[in-house]
Amino acid sequence: MTNSDRKRVVVTGLGAITPIGNSLSDYWEGLLVGRSGIGSITQFDATQHACRIAGEVKGFDPIDFMDRKDAKRMDRFAQFAVAASKQALEDAKFEINDLNATQVGVLIGTGIGGIKVLEDQQEIYLNRGPDRCSPFMIPMMIANMAAGLTAIHTGAKGPNSCSVTACAAGSNAIGDAFRLIQNGYATAMLSGGTEAAVTPLSLAGFASARALSTRNDDPTRASRPFDRDRDGFVLGEGTGILFLEALDSAVARGARIYAEIVGYGLTCDAYHMTAPTPGGEGAARAIEQCLKDANLSPDQISYINAHGTSTGANDPTETAAIKKALGDNAYQVAISSTKSMTGHLLGGSGGIEAVATAMAIAHDQIPPTINLDNPDPNCDLDYVPHTSRAQTVEVALSNSFGFGGHNVTLAFRKYVG
Repeated sequence: MTNSDRKRVVVTGLGAITPIGNSLSDYWEGLLVGRSGIGSITQFDATQHACRIAGEVKGFDPIDFMDRKDAKRMDRFAQFAVAASKQALEDAKFEINDLNATQVGVLIGTGIGGIKVLEDQQEIYLNRGPDRCSPFMIPMMIANMAAGLTAIHTGAKGPNSCSVTACAAGSNAIGDAFRLIQNGYATAMLSGGTEAAVTPLSLAGFASARALSTRNDDPTRASRPFDRDRDGFVLGEGTGILFLEALDSAVARGARIYAEIVGYGLTCDAYHMTAPTPGGEGAARAIEQCLKDANLSPDQISYINAHGTSTGANDPTETAAIKKALGDNAYQVAISSTKSMTGHLLGGSGGIEAVATAMAIAHDQIPPTINLDNPDPNCDLDYVPHTSRAQTVEVALSNSFGFGGHNVTLAFRKYVG
């Protein structure tokens, strides 16, 4: 299939369950005002942990989106995905029915999946014996269940899959869904990322790797991407879902269009389990590949939603990658890390950040990087510190990088008929 034969793909619906709001409007408003969703952990007793803070989803009740029996048979990561997918369908004003169900698919990424169920069932196994483990343990914990259960609860019978590429999973899912529509395998896709890994074992593992901030007494200021005083990332949870649709379908039904998705780049560092390639070579290639796929030049980029984890490994490396890919234009681009407000949702991060990127284009507003008080000298680009910025956003990129050397960049453009 030639590029001219490929279908154009647009974003017509958005859903979000996040540490700063459990609806699209609350999430977007929280980003623009620079609200931090990070606080002391409430889901379990974290007093023995070196890190005792996280970006928790607050006030989420799965019963608002499904019946109680179904909710009890889902891990939190899958509950989030089903809820945000239903939000995205409602936002798109799209009804899945017998006539279109086979042309609507689901592709939702996650980094870890149902770790809470695994931890709980391990405790039951040790204390009460193997016969007391739940028969739902395996289907509740496996990573594909966010996509599978979303299809069950929405009736989507088209292509269905799950990307598990660590912190790049949500962006890989969106990029792969984009390709499926482009190439005619589906008319529409529910796609994004989900994670619910604020658990004792998950927290202990990341802390043991010295990856987490220990700014426990000042949690709202703990996530500080590109700041010289950062001391690690803050674990977050939640989901961001996009309803992607073939342009001809969206136009035919008079849908509102937030943005057009136009490019997808993915590469691997092939370097180290957890550390990026020095100088950001792999990440730069993902950006360059995405620009080539979208037929964009560096001077056309208005905004980049950065991976921006608030770690010494990511922030200067991503900065170097942006410079390598965009050249002198890197200094003209507005860049922000919304992880400064939400924390790092691991496999869910690409989902909520793609939602933010689409909203930035639709509303010509760029969310800030909060807590950027003392910029790292090696991070010398325009990171939109502290305060959101009203600015025309014609083209935006969203970066996601994951353990294992996975690099993903997505390109979105303001829709022009």
